[in-house]
Amino acid sequence: MLAILTDNQILLPCQVCQSCLLADASGQPRWRDGQLRCGQAISKIAEEQPEQFQCVMGFRIVKIG
Repeated sequence: MLAILTDNQILLPCQVCQSCLLADASGQPRWRDGQLRCGQAISKIAEEQPEQFQCVMGFRIVKIG
């Protein structure tokens, strides 16, 4: 499951990605083979942290579970 983090909220991708030109046809982030195709990976500070990505719109996307 993917979630979008802001400074004070956790959002579902369907709340944000539908307005992005790089989203897939269903309004979801382009996620394939464990990679966010519409962004880049962010290095982890600690190994316990989930995988994090920065999308081209500037949001931080986290893979949970």
